[in-house]
Amino acid sequence: MKLLWRVAPPVLLGIAALVAWELVVSLGRIAPFILPAPSAIWHELVAQRTNVWEAALASGLNALIGLAWGTVAGILAAMAASRFRLLSEVSVPLAAVLNALPIIALAPILNNMFESTSSVPRRLIAGIIVFFPVFINTLRGLREVDPTHRELMTSYAAGGWTFTRLVRLPGALPFVFTGLRQASSLAVIAAVVAEYFGGLQNGLGSRITSAAAFTAYPRAWAFVVGACLLGLVFYLSTLLLERLAMPWKTRLIS
Repeated sequence: MKLLWRVAPPVLLGIAALVAWELVVSLGRIAPFILPAPSAIWHELVAQRTNVWEAALASGLNALIGLAWGTVAGILAAMAASRFRLLSEVSVPLAAVLNALPIIALAPILNNMFESTSSVPRRLIAGIIVFFPVFINTLRGLREVDPTHRELMTSYAAGGWTFTRLVRLPGALPFVFTGLRQASSLAVIAAVVAEYFGGLQNGLGSRITSAAAFTAYPRAWAFVVGACLLGLVFYLSTLLLERLAMPWKTRLIS
């Protein structure tokens, strides 16, 4: 019953928004190239479901690989920065610079560095975008150590790696997953947007631009819906992984 009360309001709001959208487009006679009706988008989504699925798999694989290596790099960099003060002072501004790099500038450069049939540029871009939120949140979590735990491990003469493995990393898990929740959606966005600038034409981004170029706007919106669903899958998977990794947090909330 509690789950129903949580799910019902956003579902009803979404249905109301779709109905209002349909009425505004139909009654207002808005041109399809400005805003297609939800019914037209749904029709194209059903008709193109195979193409949407295949494109979502291609973009999803790029986003997943980028998310994986960006997360690992962010956690390792945060562990090193939390251990050495000088490295921390240098790495935080560098990470901010990487986060400020626009995809529209980075994607063409990386596409020129690899073959036109390579998916490496999209995966590199997704990983770079993922790195910053994971690194910053993990670094914050590694720094917030309970003084009691620190004194206890000092009394046991625990080494730096032992202290990190037994105290720092478990204590930083909530911060790590905060960064992962942000990074999961960003990875999908980065992978899809990177496809606008050339390279292998098998993902959602390239299908969106292709459909828009041929003025098939309902079809383009159908691929946009596919991208939204892909981002939602990544975000929900991150939430599920968080619950599996920290079951005590679920018990505390409930």
